[in-house]
Amino acid sequence: MAQNNQSPEQDLNQLIKVRHDKLKDLQDNGKDPFQITKYEVTKHSQEIKDHFDELEGQTVSIAGRMMFKRVMGKASFCNVQDLQGNIQAYVARDNIGEESYKDFKKYDVGDILGIKGEVFKTKTGEMSIHAQQVILLSKSLQILPEKYHGLTDTDARYRQRYVDLIMNSEVKDTFIKRSKVLSSIRRFLDGQGFMEVETPMLVSNAGGAAARPFETHFNALNEDLKLRISLELYLKRLIVGGMERVYEIGRVFRNEGLDTRHNPEFTLMELYQAYTDYYGMMDLTENLYRYVAKEVTGSEILTYGEHQMDLSKPFERITMVDAVKKYANVDFNEISNTEEAKKLADEHHIEYEDRHKKGDILNLFFEEYVEDHLIQPTFVMDHPIEISPLTKKKPENPEYVERFEFFMNGWEMANAYSELNDPIDQRERFEAQEALLAAGDDEANHTDEDFLNALNIGMPPTGGIGYGIDRMVMMMTNSPAIRDVLLFPTMKTLGKESQ
Repeated sequence: MAQNNQSPEQDLNQLIKVRHDKLKDLQDNGKDPFQITKYEVTKHSQEIKDHFDELEGQTVSIAGRMMFKRVMGKASFCNVQDLQGNIQAYVARDNIGEESYKDFKKYDVGDILGIKGEVFKTKTGEMSIHAQQVILLSKSLQILPEKYHGLTDTDARYRQRYVDLIMNSEVKDTFIKRSKVLSSIRRFLDGQGFMEVETPMLVSNAGGAAARPFETHFNALNEDLKLRISLELYLKRLIVGGMERVYEIGRVFRNEGLDTRHNPEFTLMELYQAYTDYYGMMDLTENLYRYVAKEVTGSEILTYGEHQMDLSKPFERITMVDAVKKYANVDFNEISNTEEAKKLADEHHIEYEDRHKKGDILNLFFEEYVEDHLIQPTFVMDHPIEISPLTKKKPENPEYVERFEFFMNGWEMANAYSELNDPIDQRERFEAQEALLAAGDDEANHTDEDFLNALNIGMPPTGGIGYGIDRMVMMMTNSPAIRDVLLFPTMKTLGKESQ
């Protein structure tokens, strides 16, 4: 018995060569599929199934990728996958013609076909199309992964998202839902009188958040610029200009690490509303999340992993001090200065830096002891001033500010303030940030003189909030990692893994 001594790679190369030969044969016979410029699609697969009773016996045209083919002499079956799903086609020589049927038998899984025919049900009850015409719209020259195992290598899935979308229907569903999340957010905010705007991505001063920016050089002006890390400072300028309710959904860029919840470029939404405060932002957030969940999932109960989060009930509201007291049994109301706070941190084996003050230590306790417990929707309020350089102080307790972070599933989902609109106070906060920068904190903010000028013009009392859209999509789709909700996540360039 002859043995096949070819490697899998040689076998694959041979299969690819066969496809190229088929294409050349088509081209030599004046049937080059790449010369076809359009095809009229009248129905999609799920649409046909949903409306079968009224479409039975009607002629439709569908187009999609052939995922399966079974040739049985003078008649064959194939399965075509389109945006909505897949549908079977019955292809018979007597219906499409001898020459077309001869061509069809040479088509490969992965080829893109246009099929025109009558909607019917097979003897086994499967909704199908009885083909009257089959046209090859594009020739696939690469081999798709084996159907039943699919594209299972995670790294390959992220690098070749186009193949992932073909082979894994649940992946396509995730990104359809992502689009629904964005459109439902826009519908909700537009209904609340907000205006969607766009602000610069290339900026001279990347402020509004504690993060390390990406830096670049603009040749035309011979200036160093940065990619924005936040949307905040430009949107506040618009509030100064009299646009009372504004929002932006856009990419921001932070030169930081990669993990299941972080990607260096991600989608952020920030909105600002004049004449309200952080309590107004809490009410808006509750209503927004309920609306989006209902629109995208059909329910106000979200399931993520082993947890169920109930958005129908009022979201819990707790101060950061009370949260630390509840989960760490430490009361920072009894801590009078930074020295006592550091001593407490030492006792609890919490690492800190020399520059850290009492408020920083409180936040470290919160991160260590509290975050993982915040499964149900929770607003953690009244952060220390040290970690909130753009936020209004609480008049009755100026060590703390009118800020909240919104948590679900132990994750921070949003960050909101009663915005600082005192230009004198804001300059002092910027000066403190500059001191941190000089001390080696490369996430601290630079002073933004134009923003200070805007505040000097006068900004009304304003509530503002930033939402991590990717994490929201993760929650709405039960996706385990941020890369699962980014069509093209950041990956190390192939060939550089060992460098």
